[in-house]
Amino acid sequence: MKVVLKQDVAGLGKKGALVNVAEGYARNFLIPKGLCVQATPGVLKDLSHLNQVSQQKQERQLEEARRIREIIHMANVSLSVKAGSTGKLFGSVTAEDIAQAIRKQLKVTVDKRELKLDENLKTLGVHQVKIRLHPEVEAVVNVVLSSS
Repeated sequence: MKVVLKQDVAGLGKKGALVNVAEGYARNFLIPKGLCVQATPGVLKDLSHLNQVSQQKQERQLEEARRIREIIHMANVSLSVKAGSTGKLFGSVTAEDIAQAIRKQLKVTVDKRELKLDENLKTLGVHQVKIRLHPEVEAVVNVVLSSS
């Protein structure tokens, strides 16, 4: 029996997948629990439409990520921080600090979770920080830490 999954089902497939399962499994377990619906022409048409909408959304997100990459790739973002005479900071610069600086200086919104920092920045100088804007798009921004 062909069914369309309404939710992710372990060992079977992800939401929206068209799968072939035993009729008893579908009628006695999947359908009563609301995990799937029987694949009828109307359901398949709706599934096709949802897949098209999802694909268009993903394409828009990819284009937006590429547009942002053009703005921020290899751009310099400056931060004034307090540091000792050896160049070591009093405290550290976090991903949130860098995201706010990008927002203010480059006028682009970047989520702090997109920044790939192994650890917070703790020394003066220029640090290259990778930003994963999309699974297919990555940019690098130069973070310039100077003493205030």
